[in-house]
Amino acid sequence: MKSGFVTFVGRPNAGKSTLINQILGTKVSIVSDKPQTTRLRIMGVLHREESQIVFVDTPGIHKPVTELGERLNETARAALADVDVACLVIDATAPIGRGDQVVADGLPPGSVVIVTKCDKASKDLVVQQLAESSKFEAAEYFPVSGTTGDGVEVLVDYLESRMSEGPAYFPSDQVTDLPEPWFVAELVREQLLAMFREELPYSIATRVIEWDLPRIRCEILVERESQKGMVIGRNGEVLKQVGIATRQQLANNGEGVHLELHVKVEKDWQRRTESLDRLLHFHEPD
Repeated sequence: MKSGFVTFVGRPNAGKSTLINQILGTKVSIVSDKPQTTRLRIMGVLHREESQIVFVDTPGIHKPVTELGERLNETARAALADVDVACLVIDATAPIGRGDQVVADGLPPGSVVIVTKCDKASKDLVVQQLAESSKFEAAEYFPVSGTTGDGVEVLVDYLESRMSEGPAYFPSDQVTDLPEPWFVAELVREQLLAMFREELPYSIATRVIEWDLPRIRCEILVERESQKGMVIGRNGEVLKQVGIATRQQLANNGEGVHLELHVKVEKDWQRRTESLDRLLHFHEPD
């Protein structure tokens, strides 16, 4: 048995979560076109015949402007400790810049470069990205698409070859370390991210505060009173749509699940230590 840990790091919106979901063949991380969608360090477990690879999804590393941003960077960098392989994920459609260099500077020796979103870039652009990323002096370079799966099997085979003999860290029926209540809260936030533009998505946080199946009570936090009305929508229409879309992603399309969504104003939660401690650390709901 071979086993080990692989961490994906990169700039925001590089495609890390989409790629991990593709590798696992199931959804463990929410995705959107908004930078900094990922706020937690989430493990996804790939079970193969002779190996178990634990993939670690991380927030995008960026220049922070709030305490939340600082926490996300700390989470991503901490995930590089004690892993078997670190992978720098680069967006094929975005110019390689100072942000990629900052991330690369923090990588351990023997790291890997993955150029993602190759389905959205021309072959010439992919080749250009691979050539330019050679300055990071990685052990290997892989062009892939997290959306179509192109190149993913070759990447995973290589990562498996880098694993050492070791135990299975997770049971064969477990694909993530994210507790189910937290996953439901993330699904709610994913739907809200899809509905809103500009600054509002960054002001939204979600957490399940009651878990008594089939009843689930999820709290949606915003930073200002004006945002509360937007999230609720006229006659509660936005919350209704979010609830329906979230339940459809649960087992059996959420049949029998009673999902209650409530919006609460918590002023400037992104800058408040006590709020971030509650929202970014796993805990059991009531």
